[in-house]
Amino acid sequence: MAADKQNEAKVSPVDENKENLPDGGLGLEILQIIKESQQQHGLRHGDYQRYRGYCSRRLRRLRKTLGFKMGNRHKYIGKKVTVEILSDNRYLLLVLMEAERAWSYAMQLKQEANTEPRKRFHLLARLRKAAKHSEKLEKLCESPRVDAKTKLEAQAYTAYLSGMVEFELQEWKRAMEAFNKCKTIYEKLASAFTEELAVLYRQRVDEISPNIRYCAYNIGDQNAINDLMQMRLTGGGGGMMAEKLEALITQARTKQAATMSEVEWRGRTVPVKIDKARVFLLGLADNEAAIAQATNEETKEHLYETLLAECRDTIQAVREELKSEAKQRERSSDTDSGKVSNLQFLHSYLTYIKLCTLVKRNESMAQTLHAKLKETQSDENKRGPRPQDLIRLYDIILQSLAELSTLQGLEDDHTFQKEVSLKMLVYKAYRCFFIAQSYVLVKKWSEALVLYERVLKYAKEVQSKAKSLNNRLKDLPDIQELIAEVNAEKYSLQAAPHSVRFCLAFRLDPSLVGKQPNLVQFPPDFQPIPCKPLFFDLALNHVTFPPLDEKVEQKGKGGLTGYIKGIFGFGS
Repeated sequence: MAADKQNEAKVSPVDENKENLPDGGLGLEILQIIKESQQQHGLRHGDYQRYRGYCSRRLRRLRKTLGFKMGNRHKYIGKKVTVEILSDNRYLLLVLMEAERAWSYAMQLKQEANTEPRKRFHLLARLRKAAKHSEKLEKLCESPRVDAKTKLEAQAYTAYLSGMVEFELQEWKRAMEAFNKCKTIYEKLASAFTEELAVLYRQRVDEISPNIRYCAYNIGDQNAINDLMQMRLTGGGGGMMAEKLEALITQARTKQAATMSEVEWRGRTVPVKIDKARVFLLGLADNEAAIAQATNEETKEHLYETLLAECRDTIQAVREELKSEAKQRERSSDTDSGKVSNLQFLHSYLTYIKLCTLVKRNESMAQTLHAKLKETQSDENKRGPRPQDLIRLYDIILQSLAELSTLQGLEDDHTFQKEVSLKMLVYKAYRCFFIAQSYVLVKKWSEALVLYERVLKYAKEVQSKAKSLNNRLKDLPDIQELIAEVNAEKYSLQAAPHSVRFCLAFRLDPSLVGKQPNLVQFPPDFQPIPCKPLFFDLALNHVTFPPLDEKVEQKGKGGLTGYIKGIFGFGS
């Protein structure tokens, strides 16, 4: 909270004095101010309470700065902003913040109304209050002191809040008219001003578009449902539209599901009696088509997550029915347990859809990471993708494929089992390739070369088995591309200076291959060499040494005196 107040102190003086025209007209960047304030004070995380507190504090600062206080602490004296006192654009900002505070409180109550329905009445009251403040702002902007751009923005803001009120009241026609008016104004403003402001206006148009289409559908335009489904799949229609879109699309699919009674898979027709399974299977084709049309990875990831969430919910509903069916069999003591029931086969089909979707999602993520791995990193400090990241993805893919081979009802389907084993070989080859890449990074050249050979072995097995399965590789990664990449990596590794000893190991002698290559024989064999001659000192016996008598001290005859001196040390 203290950090918020510091940010307000830095930002507010700039925003509160935005005057745009050089001729002295008052101007206020309404959309820019509210968007910046919302992003900086809670709405980036959907925290409407925090934004409401910010609006209250800013109102108090504005009133204090303008000397426009509502009495004192003992008595309230109401004041209204009129055209006569409109000498500063901060008076316009004052009314704008009052509308934003009421709107943020309404959105806060909308979040709480999911668990407390009575708060919906308070929500409608606050929305009406916000619309009333916006109408007041529009009337103030009709003054000749205010520039034309601010007038248009005030009209668009009023139309937006009026449309929100009618939308909550489910007055679809009036809400659609208000939203269309708002959209038209913002589109004209986007075409008339700089690119920076045009981006803000276009974003507001994108926010309004789902509301307009939803209103059109409720009025009776059946073509709008397709647009709404596309918005929902691509992550559009957030905020207050998300729940309504979910309910609408579920309702539309439920109506269509009434005509769906069975589904055919792997040569067997299975009746579908569970409504949730019908709705999911009807929307499966639309979801897959939307994934195929997705342009960026973020949208594709959102689509995969949406499809997987729906599939898990449907599988859970089928499991509940399976439990009931098992209890009925126990009561009736049905001994026909050899054949897989229709409900169990439907469960296997839904599990197959879930696992295949997981494989496709992880494969898409792996392809994105592989493309980034080939790119050179411009920023050395930033951690880029590593081969270990792709190894983990391919581990998950192989785990999903292993679960596919154990689905009930498909144990005797040899064609299905061959297809799964072929897919596992392809992904094993890719996994082995990235393990080799990780060994190259840690300079383990011999292990990398061996793993590259293993990749080529897997690729040959895939090519030989694919011929018998009538070209079942069309939905799998390109194995020829992998072979070309492996050969390039292998040849570049063998041509490098550090690989000379490994080339010798592969080409010269089998004894050189192994953990302890036998390069030389140690210790070497003994060889005869000439002995070193021995010398004996025999001349000493024939040598005559000179006499040394003169140099040898002769013993003297000292007598008693010498003896005494010797005892007491006088002679020394």
